[in-house]
Amino acid sequence: MTDGMPEMTSLERTALYKSLGNPLRRRILDYLGRHGEANSTVLARELGESSGTTSYHLRKLAEQRLIEEIPEKSGGRERWWRVLPFSHTTPDPATMSPEEYAAAEHLAHLKIEFDTALFRRAHQEYRGPEGWAQVQRHGTWMTREELLAFMGEYHTLLQRYGHLREEAPEGARPVSIRFYAVSEPVGEWNGEPTGP
Repeated sequence: MTDGMPEMTSLERTALYKSLGNPLRRRILDYLGRHGEANSTVLARELGESSGTTSYHLRKLAEQRLIEEIPEKSGGRERWWRVLPFSHTTPDPATMSPEEYAAAEHLAHLKIEFDTALFRRAHQEYRGPEGWAQVQRHGTWMTREELLAFMGEYHTLLQRYGHLREEAPEGARPVSIRFYAVSEPVGEWNGEPTGP
């Protein structure tokens, strides 16, 4: 984990990727992210599952510190849950164990499908530069150091303008933001070098 949290081991990361790759757990996290809180009964009704199944997955998500119980709302067998702030950067694949890499790759493929749908929605819902849906594409030249500095400022902007659900001002909506940066292959173009 990042942001002052303990570094995760390969086994912990593998378990995290497998958990996030579980379709029901992803739906539970999505529901809690949108609605703020729920118990296993609410989730069972909303997601079309049994309360025993949702209760099991809630406990597993709590073990990984992705959600936490709301003590002031919980009583007896009724436990209410909310998502926790979470930040994780996947390490260099060359440093991963085969099992960790397989779990991370599976999760990445699921994310690509989801992100592709988001990209299409952003284009469909775009209503100009003042609307809720924004689409930007740019190309430029950067050194690796400049790219990493740009990433740092990107994270700073997210922290400055983003809010936790419970702290969001009136009129705020959940907004999905994706950022990709990929350098072009090094080679030649019209006989001119394009990299070192």
